[in-house]
Amino acid sequence: MADPIIDSWKSNAHAWISTVEGEDLESRKLVTNQAIVGTVLKYQPKKVLDVGCGEGWLCRALQQHGIETLGVDAVADFITHAREQGEGLFEQVSYQELIQNKSLASMPFDAVVINFALLDQKITEALLPALRNYLASSGYLIIQTLHPHSFNNDLPYQSGWHDEDWSLMKQEFTMPYRWYYRTLEDWVALFIRSGYQIAEIREPLHPTTRRPASIIFGLQYNR
Repeated sequence: MADPIIDSWKSNAHAWISTVEGEDLESRKLVTNQAIVGTVLKYQPKKVLDVGCGEGWLCRALQQHGIETLGVDAVADFITHAREQGEGLFEQVSYQELIQNKSLASMPFDAVVINFALLDQKITEALLPALRNYLASSGYLIIQTLHPHSFNNDLPYQSGWHDEDWSLMKQEFTMPYRWYYRTLEDWVALFIRSGYQIAEIREPLHPTTRRPASIIFGLQYNR
């Protein structure tokens, strides 16, 4: 069955790699990259699973701090590029395979990280509880995503589908897709239904605008 979100990322994999390597996204360069790395380090994991790892930058950043990582992504071009960059384990694995409890090398993990990689409604709702199977006892799920209050204030504050047209990208992107936006209340409700306790919520701020650049959830699963 076709997945328009994955199909779009497959089509735009090389443009995205160029975007990341060229540091074209100001919020990533100034705020969100450092924020997610700092949050992961706070929990002192020895082994981390990066879900939706893309071209692998986060795995490489964590490896510099002595953390063993495994990055998984459904897009073959991302995994190929990540493996070409040097050390680190990377596997082509879809969210559907994780939902079906696919066995992974080095599991269980002290932390599972998802960095701006939860875009579909139903898949996200199935993925989060399934990820408990990949966590060690008292392990953490760490999610960075769009801040609920950073969206277009002219629209109603409610969960729903929105269009990604890639219009803000410097590189040439194709195949727009729709992604699912959640309010803070709906995120919290989803975490509780999925079997997690909220350990912390962080709101990294842009240094110039002083507006939230993202929101980070630290979630704990106690067996």
